[in-house]
Amino acid sequence: MPNRKNIAILCSGGDVSGMNAALKRFVEYSIAKGLTPYFVESGFEGLIDNKIYQAGYSDVAGIISRGGTKIYTSRSKRFMEQVYRKKAIDNLKSHQIEHLIVLGGDGSFKGIQVLNNESEGIGFSGIPSTIDNDIAGTEYCLGVDTALNVIKYAIDSIRDTASSFGRAFVIEAMGRECGYLALVSALTSGAEMCLIPEIPYKLDKYKERFEKEIKEGREYFIAVVSEALKNSEEIAQWFEKEIGVESRITVLGHIQRGGNPTVYDRLMAFHFVTNAIDGLLEGETCSIVCYSACGFHHKSIDDVAFKKYQIDSDLLKLGMEYGHAR
Repeated sequence: MPNRKNIAILCSGGDVSGMNAALKRFVEYSIAKGLTPYFVESGFEGLIDNKIYQAGYSDVAGIISRGGTKIYTSRSKRFMEQVYRKKAIDNLKSHQIEHLIVLGGDGSFKGIQVLNNESEGIGFSGIPSTIDNDIAGTEYCLGVDTALNVIKYAIDSIRDTASSFGRAFVIEAMGRECGYLALVSALTSGAEMCLIPEIPYKLDKYKERFEKEIKEGREYFIAVVSEALKNSEEIAQWFEKEIGVESRITVLGHIQRGGNPTVYDRLMAFHFVTNAIDGLLEGETCSIVCYSACGFHHKSIDDVAFKKYQIDSDLLKLGMEYGHAR
């Protein structure tokens, strides 16, 4: 029987729901393709510390419904130093690993590129995995759908109490420097206000509209604000001083990263991993698996990690309707 090639996977940066589904697919599809799968625990930190072990069916049994990642994740400052990257490469080679898949964001992908430049004989593939959905070159990142559904549930629940008390609720969504989560959540939850860094806004316009709506019977407000703006407290005070409505702030925080992964994220995890493994076997030595309406495709790290993500223009157009008098 010919020697089986060894392939490894790790998670880097923030965790997302869907990573465990990706690990399950990784093990099962690797074995089906004649490869020997390995797990790297704790991201690039684990790569440096040689936390690498062969994985099998029992390692992924029952994990598909769990959020987070079974093999842990991390952000590694040591990885910035060449001496530790050499240890990471040596550890991969000591296990005779020829392919490495990384689930992460643009920082993780830049790490892949450095490893590729400093190693020989190892192929690398990245899978966009961040709830912020802020990776250039791909229209979708693993974990986004679950995060949006967590936010949807939270906003729907908050609306119940907002309507009962006649209050304004300012709900802060994650997204780092990107307003995608806040925008999509505001649109799909029927929020009255949406503030994101990509769309300039004027509170005077909102005041004009809200005062008109109050006269016509509106009794409460839901405002979804991106954490990137760092102004949730300011908006809550604005509601009380300018609109005359008692307000509360809800910072959703890290609940947006966890939870039972949706059907869509589980399915996308399978597709991402399948394309990553197929690409490596077909000669893609350093690429990122990206998704668009045309399907899955491989892009260079330069076209992904070193370019700024922009929210779809149609979504932005919808978002621009906020703040206008109606």
